[in-house]
Amino acid sequence: MARKNNRNPVPTRGRRQDFRRGAKNRPCQMCAEGSIDWKDTSSLRKYLSDRGKIRGRRVTGLCPKCQRKVATAIKNAREMALLPYISGR
Repeated sequence: MARKNNRNPVPTRGRRQDFRRGAKNRPCQMCAEGSIDWKDTSSLRKYLSDRGKIRGRRVTGLCPKCQRKVATAIKNAREMALLPYISGR
């Protein structure tokens, strides 16, 4: 005999739904400022962790398009030895 699903058909309010409800659409920082340049290391350091890793989009608050541009700029700056690949322990 097959067991009937006794789950509640109405979803309960979870933490994630509450988070989405309070979120506000803000323009990303790069869209407001303008373009990013790989030679401007002081502005690129904002998007690096203390270990030298590129911070994620959720942390930086950038839109996907700008996050890709920042990641490419950081990689170019690393190639030109303006930024470190890793930071010391």
